[in-house]
Amino acid sequence: MVNKPEEATPSAPVDEEDEGGGPVKSFLEHLEDLRWMLIKSGVAVVISVLVCLIAGNRLVSILTWPLKHSPTFGPTKSPAVTEIPVLLGTNVLGHLSTNLAGLPQTETTNGHGSIVLRLSPMVMGTNITNLVLIAQFETNAPSLEKSGPVLKNYTPLGGIMVAFKLAIYGGLILASPFLLYFIGQFVLPALKVKEKAILFRAVAFGSVLFFTGVAFCYFVVAGVALMATVEFSKWMGFAADEWRAEDYITFMCRFMLGMGLAFELPVVILTIVKIGLLNYQQLVRFRSYAIVGNLVIAAFATPSADPFTMFLMAIPLQLLYEVSVLIAWYWDRRDRKREAVAGAT
Repeated sequence: MVNKPEEATPSAPVDEEDEGGGPVKSFLEHLEDLRWMLIKSGVAVVISVLVCLIAGNRLVSILTWPLKHSPTFGPTKSPAVTEIPVLLGTNVLGHLSTNLAGLPQTETTNGHGSIVLRLSPMVMGTNITNLVLIAQFETNAPSLEKSGPVLKNYTPLGGIMVAFKLAIYGGLILASPFLLYFIGQFVLPALKVKEKAILFRAVAFGSVLFFTGVAFCYFVVAGVALMATVEFSKWMGFAADEWRAEDYITFMCRFMLGMGLAFELPVVILTIVKIGLLNYQQLVRFRSYAIVGNLVIAAFATPSADPFTMFLMAIPLQLLYEVSVLIAWYWDRRDRKREAVAGAT
């Protein structure tokens, strides 16, 4: 009896989305890859921290820009001068009413200066004991308005602590692209083609949103929050012309970091939609809860804790939620069309 050769069974078609799983490795090989990933990530963080430590003065000038150049702290031009500062050298001795001085309430000459009464000592004759003060009005003196609170260190190690905090925060941000690259080298070989595509889109979209949140905080919200803290201190009866430099740097770093992380909300929502735990209809029903949730997120991410800044931050978060709803609606509409085409064929 002659045995017939077995017919080769056709192999199942390989789905392109299932390709790209990478080579199979043992547990020790994965552990070795993890070790090298941690080493390279640690080296990148250390180098970035050293770079930020060397450039500490430049980082301070960047973080103090909202305090010095924000229009909310700019000198205000009053239409009429009602009080005249009395100066002795650079010291302000007090203020003199224009009614007592007999001067009309006129505007300053260039809108940037102010009227002051300057006292200058002068010796009369040859006897040094005959010292008199000459009072003279200056109508174009430099403005005495401060552009914002002055940052000072009140401890011997204050400057060092500020430098280390800047180095840590700045080093983590500077090393973040390298950290993502090294983590990607470790994780991506085990992912399939479809999973890699989703991960690349999420990282790119999340990075854009993060830096958008940081820029929105730096150029828009930070100045308003700082002004609100100053005005609230004045309302409580406290002077707010001097701040600790360490507290200000911590405030700005945490504020920008919190705003950047809060702007990652669409990535979280759309990821949940993509894995099937939420859909477009549920997002529409949860809109009222989303408003409350955005207010809570804004309250935690806003170090100043004033209502105006909280609402100013919650508004873009709600807009991002609405954008997520539109994207989820588009995905749902696209999937329904595909199902209809597949059913017709």
